[in-house]
Amino acid sequence: MKNRFILFYFLIFPLFIFSQKDSLSIGDRYADDQLYISVSYSQFYNQPTTITKSNFSYSLSTGFIKDIILNKSGTFSVAGGIGYGYDFFNHELKVDEVSGISSFNSDSSISENVFKAHNIEFPLEIRWRTSTAKKYSFWRVYTGLKFIYNVNNKFQYLDSDSNKFKYTNISAYNKLQYGLTLSAGYDEFTINLFYGLTPMFNNATINGESIDTKILKFGLIFYLL
Repeated sequence: MKNRFILFYFLIFPLFIFSQKDSLSIGDRYADDQLYISVSYSQFYNQPTTITKSNFSYSLSTGFIKDIILNKSGTFSVAGGIGYGYDFFNHELKVDEVSGISSFNSDSSISENVFKAHNIEFPLEIRWRTSTAKKYSFWRVYTGLKFIYNVNNKFQYLDSDSNKFKYTNISAYNKLQYGLTLSAGYDEFTINLFYGLTPMFNNATINGESIDTKILKFGLIFYLL
């Protein structure tokens, strides 16, 4: 399924790019349809009290977003799109899956404890910018929601005897998540923030404490016409 989605993703993008040629400038009215690529430093927040940290983690995202302008000059618009996202977390929470049941623990003896995810993303934005149909260096502030549907997730770690444990698509993982987004910047330099609002896991506990871990991402996003 993942391979079919990626193939479909790259097949439909050229069609969107072609249509962009006719949408950039129609008199004073224009649309800012774009491809986007983002690179982010990522962290978990709202961690259980027994989990003290997460190590260096990152996220990558790319997709297409369609602009629907709200005024003649094109400075205000709404936009919606579709994209692909990859998350890599080097974390401390020990995750196991036995007979379709997920369990969570804190274990300082394990190493190479990582989480990987492949997602389909659906960004929705309200947009303000100072651009015109002929002005390509401008200020922008885009804010909204991003919905994330998980296609594949994998948790793996090494125990103290260097035995590797790997669990794919664990049952407690929340497949549908969403969060607030903010992109702000000038010209090609745009800061991007994602603040997750939904927990990563459903009905998950560790030592009797509810696991409400969410995702926070901070990085740069690049828009390509």
